[in-house]
Amino acid sequence: MSESSWHWQCRAATLTFMTTQADKAELLRSLHVPGDPLILTNVWDAVTARIVAGVPGVKAIASASHSVSYAHGVLDGEGMTVDQALTAASEIVGAVDLPVTIDFEKGYARDPSGVEANVRRLIETGAVGLNLEDSADGSSLFPLDSAAERVVAARSAGNASAVPIVINARVDALVRGSDWDDMVARANAYLGAGADCIFVLGLGTEDQVTRALAAIEGKVSVISGATSVPLKRLAELGVSRVSFGPGILGLTLSHLQDAVAALTSRGEYPPELAFEY
Repeated sequence: MSESSWHWQCRAATLTFMTTQADKAELLRSLHVPGDPLILTNVWDAVTARIVAGVPGVKAIASASHSVSYAHGVLDGEGMTVDQALTAASEIVGAVDLPVTIDFEKGYARDPSGVEANVRRLIETGAVGLNLEDSADGSSLFPLDSAAERVVAARSAGNASAVPIVINARVDALVRGSDWDDMVARANAYLGAGADCIFVLGLGTEDQVTRALAAIEGKVSVISGATSVPLKRLAELGVSRVSFGPGILGLTLSHLQDAVAALTSRGEYPPELAFEY
């Protein structure tokens, strides 16, 4: 067998066993297990995606819109254009082999048809999941019916693209001045509209997490920080997904700030200067 023929057969075998985008979507969906939550350490660019993906035990990659926006010098809340957001998503997806879910804010559109069109474009980047929030702006929510239609639109985009994209529908009721009953109604409506998991902001205590799990008729995702319910306890309660949002950027910048202080004061070299990436 010639060398070129051998390389061709090796390449053909590699392509045969490559995971398709649809396979990655199904894998991401399967990782949402109540009691054994998917832990997502949020990234904001290609290098952070590669570093996180290289850690043993990491099963998927998730972006955080706040971190991506700040890395581009703009505020969160769709301070980036949809084209900028899609370029950032493409760079993250292209840096890793793991399934990638993108924090896609409000879908960068006011109406469901716009959401569907933009989610199709997101799928074209290779992403297999997205967060879709129900805040219309920084202080108010989309009406429930309208917000549910936006979830339907995202699901339609996946169906049309033959990629069963994983929808983590964010419910902002508890942080936008609404009440518990509205949160639950929204959560269950979004599940009925095609969401795979419900991302509830504002579950700050173990009691709130327990109540939400009992009332929501599907899988629940939470965001954690330094003072949140411990990760092991969240697993015991039955949470399916935990992320950290902009907290990971804050953690990284805190370490950077400490290193800068040591170097500026002519102190000891931080051992992390030898970190290879």
